Amino acid sequence: MTQPIRALLLAAGLGTRLRPITLHTPKCLVPIGGEPLLGLWLRKLELAGCDSVLVNTHYLAEQVEAFLKSWQSSSMTVQSVHEPELLGTAGTMLTNQEFFRGSTGLLIHADNAMAGDLKDFLAAHRERQACCLLTMLTFKTDNPSSCGIVEIDNQQVVQAFHEKLPQPPGKRANGAIYAFEQDFLDHLNLMNPTPSDFSTEVIPKLIGRIQTWHTHDAYLDIGTPEALISAQHLPKN
Repeated sequence: MTQPIRALLLAAGLGTRLRPITLHTPKCLVPIGGEPLLGLWLRKLELAGCDSVLVNTHYLAEQVEAFLKSWQSSSMTVQSVHEPELLGTAGTMLTNQEFFRGSTGLLIHADNAMAGDLKDFLAAHRERQACCLLTMLTFKTDNPSSCGIVEIDNQQVVQAFHEKLPQPPGKRANGAIYAFEQDFLDHLNLMNPTPSDFSTEVIPKLIGRIQTWHTHDAYLDIGTPEALISAQHLPKN
């Protein structure tokens, strides 16, 4: 029997690079093609067969929570968890790990925008190499120094990871979308010291144990006004 899919959408960021837009609107609610970015992710998750979504909130949390209350779905539950102080990407996952019990988990940074759906990514996770605890979505970036760049072997397993180097070796970037099972959470709980940040504290210690799936569709970090303008032209699905 296939396990249910549950997703944690990270939506608590301050969006400082998008100011003044984010002075009064949280980054996850910035419109892309007329629809809030968070809504685009919820729709993708619903289409992928996701059972339940948890959204962390912090900055302008009341707006995010009001949007979530307005979201209607007959097949997917959506709830929020407030962080008075930001816990970090890995910290949020560990604090809410019981949410994932008995499911295939997804961790998604809600401040990215992508064309295409998540079905092929989830299929790649199901077919991952036996040694892998995590599956990572990757994409081709035109600005590699601003991303985490991965090097992979012929089985698409990460062999090296370079986080925001001035001249990284390649353009295959970490898309900050991850799929995992309980064995990954068990591993996370055993890490000492307890990790807070995913990119700098978790990924470097899992070299050789991360499967990748590469999207050839457009994928953008909505971190700058220029990227936000580009994202308006992404196809919806």
